[in-house]
Amino acid sequence: MKNILLLAAVFAAAATSLPAQKLVIKGSDTLGAKLVPMLAEDYKARNPGVTFEIAAEGSTTGIAAIIDGTAQIGMSSRRAKPTEVSAGTAKGVTLKPTIVAYDGIGVIVHGGSAVAALTKRQVQQIFTGEVTDWSQVGGAPGPISVYTRNTSSGTYSDFKELAMSKRDYAPSSQKMAGNEQIAAEVAKNPNGIGYVGLAYLTDPGIKTVSIEGVVPSEDAVVAHKYPYARPTFYYTNGDAQGEAAKFLEFTLSDAGQRIVRKVGFVPVHPLN
Repeated sequence: MKNILLLAAVFAAAATSLPAQKLVIKGSDTLGAKLVPMLAEDYKARNPGVTFEIAAEGSTTGIAAIIDGTAQIGMSSRRAKPTEVSAGTAKGVTLKPTIVAYDGIGVIVHGGSAVAALTKRQVQQIFTGEVTDWSQVGGAPGPISVYTRNTSSGTYSDFKELAMSKRDYAPSSQKMAGNEQIAAEVAKNPNGIGYVGLAYLTDPGIKTVSIEGVVPSEDAVVAHKYPYARPTFYYTNGDAQGEAAKFLEFTLSDAGQRIVRKVGFVPVHPLN
């Protein structure tokens, strides 16, 4: 009996000393500020011993981390550029995207703004600096303050393509590090306008304008009615391996996709 107890104690000590599985995930603020941390917390509760390092500094950094081998998963709100694919190939890395959620980029204004609707043409004119005063688009007179993401952001690139015909942002536009920062600045500035992902449209002090009469929502994204909708991705080096593969599988499971919806994104498949 004493030997059995001793053996059990040895096994227990060995189990507690096993190294934790660490999953390093880098990239998109859109995914990394809210969604992936919530997925990670649920995953850790189901898989004790797994730890996460999550750095949300922009889609460009996530793809670069896969190329240089400093992360197992790269979060991205845009597709990899041909130059990034080539850079990966040169290092023997195959950039593999997996769509993990759909998003809509909402155009936001100050909560007290008189502007509630814009056309796609007006959005392009505002963000390129062609229109500079709110009175030109039905608002109260005042200079328009444009807030955008920084250049490492996938949302910065996607909005430029989806809303601006790839034209440059207005020289006076102010670059912010993340969705929450844009929402906070617009909430403080009665003349502010910016854009954020679906998960950030309920932040205090802002309101979302309709585009061509359509507001960003799950239904509008699913029905392809909202013009600024896009997929979001996990990037891996070829097929995900080990813990990264398990976390990707969890993200795509019904349990993971319910978290996707809870945070404010659109699931990639119908949920049971």
